[in-house]
Amino acid sequence: MDKLRIAIIGFGAMGQSHARTILTEVPEARLTAVVTTHEDAIANLRAMPGGEQVRVFPSAEALFASRVADAVIISSVHRLHAGQAIAAFRAGLHVLLEKPVGVTTLEAAAIEAEAERTGLAYAAMFNVRTYPIWKELRRIVSSGEMGELRRVSYIVTDWFRAQSYYDSAAWRATWKRDGGGVLFNQAPHSLDIFQWICGMPVRLRAFCGFGRWHDIEVEDDVTCYMEYANGATGTLITTTGEAPGTNRMELALDGGRILAEDNQLTVTRLSRGCTDFIRNYPSGYGKPDAVTEVIRPEGTAEMHGGVIRAFAAHILHGTPLIADGREGMASLQLACGMLLSAWTGETVTLPIDGARYAALLEERAAKSPDKVAKPVVLDLSKSYQK
Repeated sequence: MDKLRIAIIGFGAMGQSHARTILTEVPEARLTAVVTTHEDAIANLRAMPGGEQVRVFPSAEALFASRVADAVIISSVHRLHAGQAIAAFRAGLHVLLEKPVGVTTLEAAAIEAEAERTGLAYAAMFNVRTYPIWKELRRIVSSGEMGELRRVSYIVTDWFRAQSYYDSAAWRATWKRDGGGVLFNQAPHSLDIFQWICGMPVRLRAFCGFGRWHDIEVEDDVTCYMEYANGATGTLITTTGEAPGTNRMELALDGGRILAEDNQLTVTRLSRGCTDFIRNYPSGYGKPDAVTEVIRPEGTAEMHGGVIRAFAAHILHGTPLIADGREGMASLQLACGMLLSAWTGETVTLPIDGARYAALLEERAAKSPDKVAKPVVLDLSKSYQK
């Protein structure tokens, strides 16, 4: 095939954004179908350049039976991700799944198992990995040129949301349909970047505010402390209730410090590693000499278009994905672990007890009240971090 035929399941604001991206930014692919029953969404599709040629199906099952696609992007309500991804694999379709890759680790594992069984491509929509600042930071840390991680602090509080955002859809910010709050809707990107650069901790203790800033039942404020196998520690703070907000990651490594903020890296390199200096410096006071440089990585973030182009190229030509879907388990482990810790008051060892977490989530979902949406027009571009 010369172009990948892609369909979209879940055609709300995010699905429509993906449709525009494919139609205008992804020459390797052709948008052949969407799944929706909403007339306003269909009208929006028809108004897009090339959108009049795209077929509309009332259900995922009808799409699968049509054989008009080679792959699907799933951008539906979180609770539907696992079932739809598994069904798509069974229908012989490659899958690009929006975050999160399930609302429990059991769901994520089931998707992975089906991907393995079928041998089809499985990708995750972690578009923040395309930001030059995070790519360069990962390169420096993973190279080992500045030694082992000793401490990381990530404050990512620029996910601000008004109450009208949560009121705009009946599924938002509910245990029953969303599966969580900031950890499942906004911060999956932050959690992915955290583990992509720093690796996975072995245990964590988290404190969550449930409806602390908004009239919602799920978490909108999170503070977490983490420990790594090598003794390094980490903290992560995130919320949707703080403005103007901060997006800053600071890493202390044996060979210096890196501060990532405002699309630049401030890198301080030591003349001697901290461990060597502590053990061998004879005069008590003092610290290693240091040199600081500011790095402003070149290029622009490819965002969703970059992820979709890589997905198409992977299927057509065997080139790498930006994020394999299996890598979504790591950020999901962190999110579920933080909620489990907050619910139980316990320090949680990773990987978590998936069955225990799923049971506790279902207890909350069973009590989740039905919401009546107050639809508003959302400018999705304002949801992206800069």
